[in-house]
Amino acid sequence: MTDAAAPSLVLVSGPEEVLVERAVASVVTRAKAVGAEVIRVDAAGYEPGSLILHASPSLFGGTKCIVVKGLHEAPDELQLDLLTLLDAPLEDVSLVVSHGGGMKGKKVLDTLRKQRAAIFECPAIKSDRDKSDFVMKEFAEARRRITSDGVRALVEAVGKDLRELAAACSQLMADTEGTVDDAIVDTYHGGKVEASGFRVADAAIAGQAGEALRLLRHAIATGLDPVPIVAVLASQLRQLIKVGSAGRGSSAQVAKSLGLAPWQVDRARRAVAHWSPEGLAVAVQAVAAADFEVKGGGRDPVYAVERAILTITRARAAQ
Repeated sequence: MTDAAAPSLVLVSGPEEVLVERAVASVVTRAKAVGAEVIRVDAAGYEPGSLILHASPSLFGGTKCIVVKGLHEAPDELQLDLLTLLDAPLEDVSLVVSHGGGMKGKKVLDTLRKQRAAIFECPAIKSDRDKSDFVMKEFAEARRRITSDGVRALVEAVGKDLRELAAACSQLMADTEGTVDDAIVDTYHGGKVEASGFRVADAAIAGQAGEALRLLRHAIATGLDPVPIVAVLASQLRQLIKVGSAGRGSSAQVAKSLGLAPWQVDRARRAVAHWSPEGLAVAVQAVAAADFEVKGGGRDPVYAVERAILTITRARAAQ
């Protein structure tokens, strides 16, 4: 294959499907650019010998790019065929193998690494810190700027699903110019129920009882269940406690040690300055009681959240 084509061996390693799909697509695009035929092989339903057949020279010549998806789920027959294929030099064939993690297929993985396959790492993106880093990288690669508040607002609004988060980044970059901030994000995604839950929690922790109750009633009216609202309240209070006891290090240092994003540390530091340890204890107990009630332990889940909000705001004011 020429230098402009895909590498002859590629390993896409990791469980994050969005990143896996992007990595495979980038290799396939390069292969297609030099006229390669793209052949996709799924581990599920694999027929023994078909991989070897696909890799055989065509009567009409030309190059091939074979994509094997899901080595971590591959039957023994596919693993054996991969090892057979890797045992001999590949002529006019590039091989792309994806592996989602675990020990299955280890011999194939070791062989690919030993033969110096190009490796694309696709680690899981789960924490808010990971999602914030993902958003910043998306904007940086597009040579666009997004503020830290913009990152926060976007992760809070659509960060539940990475695919949706990636699509939101693309939409914002396509539809706007200049720096993206939280106001712009709110214009596009402020109505999402996930964002509504965070607004309720932010107002409660800031001691704004009236605003928190107004936001709660609006969130309930637009379809948000009380359970995730209580979960956000609990999460935000835990962050206050963690950050408050983490010492004075820089936001980046504290964020790294706690598995948070720097903007979460900054926000928690601003908030915790208005809380006493006793007030936080009362707030945590109120949320624990509300959690029990909204999950079936009480008769009126909405009232349980309202009562928790009022207890939280009074606990903040009583420091």
